[in-house]
Amino acid sequence: MSTPLNELEPKELWQHFHGLTQIPRPSKKEEKILAYLKKLITDLGHTYAQDDTGNLVVRKDATPGYEQAPMVLIQGHVDMVCEKNKDTEFDFDNDPIAAYVDGEWVTAKGTTLGADNGIGVAAGLAVLESSDLVHPPMEFLFTVDEETGLTGAKGLKPGFLKADIMLNLDSEEDGALYVGCAGGMDTAGVLTMKSKPAPETHEAVEIAVDGLKGGHSGLDIHTGRGNAIKFLTRVLAGLSKDFPGIAFSGMIGGSKRNAIPREAEMTVYVPQTDTDAILGKVNDFTRTFFNEIGTVEPDLKVLAKRVKGNGQVMDDLQFATLLDVLQALPHGVLKMSADIEGLVETSTNLATVNIQGEKLIVGSSQRSSVESEKFDAVAMVQSVFRLAGFEVVMGDGYPGWKPNMESRALKFVRASHKELFGKDPEIKAIHAGLECGLIGEVYPNMDMISFGPTIQGAHSPDERLNIPTTEKFWHLIVKTLENVAKSK
Repeated sequence: MSTPLNELEPKELWQHFHGLTQIPRPSKKEEKILAYLKKLITDLGHTYAQDDTGNLVVRKDATPGYEQAPMVLIQGHVDMVCEKNKDTEFDFDNDPIAAYVDGEWVTAKGTTLGADNGIGVAAGLAVLESSDLVHPPMEFLFTVDEETGLTGAKGLKPGFLKADIMLNLDSEEDGALYVGCAGGMDTAGVLTMKSKPAPETHEAVEIAVDGLKGGHSGLDIHTGRGNAIKFLTRVLAGLSKDFPGIAFSGMIGGSKRNAIPREAEMTVYVPQTDTDAILGKVNDFTRTFFNEIGTVEPDLKVLAKRVKGNGQVMDDLQFATLLDVLQALPHGVLKMSADIEGLVETSTNLATVNIQGEKLIVGSSQRSSVESEKFDAVAMVQSVFRLAGFEVVMGDGYPGWKPNMESRALKFVRASHKELFGKDPEIKAIHAGLECGLIGEVYPNMDMISFGPTIQGAHSPDERLNIPTTEKFWHLIVKTLENVAKSK
């Protein structure tokens, strides 16, 4: 029988994490989790302030005798990426996450777990509730909508925070301290579809790519995982070449700008005389793709079946243009860092394809730890869209976080790690967006560091949180707060 989450050690941390899994918290729909946090904070005897964006800040007095120590801020975001397997029935707006213990891991049944960044928020709540920790003056910042635009961090204003040092608890690798992160920007192409009735001699076939791992579009972009949209595009291109009568009706793939698409499906109309041959041909694509990427994606499948379509297909010339765009759009690592070994410096993710009314929208995201390279990657994607006559729609973007190897935050956490575990942590930058860059723009004198336990498969239903490293994570927070309190 699986151990309940709230009985894991350290109990003060896991009880709060379990509580968070019971409250729906999709990005941009944080009303329920914010109400939960406000009641919890009040029940613990503290007061909170809330800014116009929705962010919450709470303050806690220092342990008596340590009032003169630097003020430390613990920061995490309350929202989570809501991804589920296609065959999982789940309502992220209302259902609690079905989290369970699997050996040394905590995971969820068919959905994302929300350890990103629920475990960071839980750690903040555990410190807030504690009565026996030695700590300096404290602030706790719970931000909203990190996953779909960093909206909370973007909305921070001067004067809302007072801390000298910030511990961002939104990293996902035990034994690593992060001192820098990539900036990012979203780029979408919008095509107004020209439709016509499907030929009467044709019937509808649905073709799907399924079983891919997906994952975080920054942290996992270098792993060689498959992109379902790219694979489905290759299927469409191959079938169009072998069976010229194919007509395109619709396509949907991916669901989040910051996730590598795991699934994609399209509906095409094919000559009835070719249907059986096309259904058989799909098996050839499965074998081809598995030969290319089976080691990384052992569950990859290409599936096809007859369906009842909507009776409409895209204009032939426009279909050819769309196919060119999906084939031409880059995906993956564009450049590795020459300064930090193993760090992806610049990348792009072909993230989504969906149809809204008459608009077909292709979404992508670009990341880089070098601002000029980020904008160059954006320009590359824009050029593909513009050449094809798509309307280009840009997101606001967010800045990177430049490493400061002399920061007090780094010195305190590094020393605490060495004291606890007998070895120095790795000092890294991360190819993902952290709120540190945006917060640092508003509070340039605040020293920052980011760390966390090991989380695998973030932004996908394979997300899992390692239990032993979560205990280490908690002890590192506690020791760091004690060392800051006792510093002079």
